[in-house]
Amino acid sequence: MKKLGKIALGLALLVGFSSCGNKENKNEANSNSNTKEKQTIKIGVVGEYNDVLNEVSKRYEEKTGNKVELVVFSDYNQPNEALESGDIDLNAYQHKKYLEEYNKDHKTDLVSIGNTMLAPLGIYSKKYKSLDEVKDNDEVVIPNDASNGARALFLLQDAGLIKVNGKKGDSITVTDVKENPKNLKITEVDASQTARNLDSAAIAVVNDTFALDSKIATEYPALKFEDSKPTDDNPYVNIIVAKKDRKDDKVLNDFVKNYYQTEETEKDYKKFTGGAWIPAWEK
Repeated sequence: MKKLGKIALGLALLVGFSSCGNKENKNEANSNSNTKEKQTIKIGVVGEYNDVLNEVSKRYEEKTGNKVELVVFSDYNQPNEALESGDIDLNAYQHKKYLEEYNKDHKTDLVSIGNTMLAPLGIYSKKYKSLDEVKDNDEVVIPNDASNGARALFLLQDAGLIKVNGKKGDSITVTDVKENPKNLKITEVDASQTARNLDSAAIAVVNDTFALDSKIATEYPALKFEDSKPTDDNPYVNIIVAKKDRKDDKVLNDFVKNYYQTEETEKDYKKFTGGAWIPAWEK
């Protein structure tokens, strides 16, 4: 009897250990499964002014448990290079026309997976309070990339400072300036340097990112903004961009459609940009 009792006890212990082991294995499997499910989305941005995207990222992280990492770049080429190489998952800084020109020049195939906003270009000055004050032979600084350079020239035409060949949306350059009555010196620099050149230039055409980053948007209000509407066919609507083979990625599209393109983000635009950014997604 004692022998049988010992055998029974041994079997009970064996079953118990086996059961515990199974539970531990299941817990470990569940833990590993949960770990695998969580993802980090790396998003390339330009400049330090990312208040809106930070708020969107917080909401996304709280709801999904996934993480968002903003990777900050200093110029307009780097985020597309990083996306193409796979170092980031998305970027959010460029408009449709810029992406079109970039893909053509670099033989890449990056694609938009959603509209964000329209941020009109502005003409800024530390020297003048009105465009009427612009003098003969003044220096005017504009971005040197093809899409924003053309956009800047059309804005200067709208301001009555020059006249150009072509219509809005065309890829024109300074050689297309047909009338320059004040003999303005038009200097092309990297878009990230336009605001910095206001210490020497009379006026500059500056993208919103760098106007906000440099604080000129608040300290020296724009003398003129582009007159533009956030329609889907507007080439200057900003977009979130992915590699073509990830354009249908569920995680990336969930972030864009369900967390970025929302009423909460629209409120963030008003809060952080004073309405300078206009929502451009379909509502």
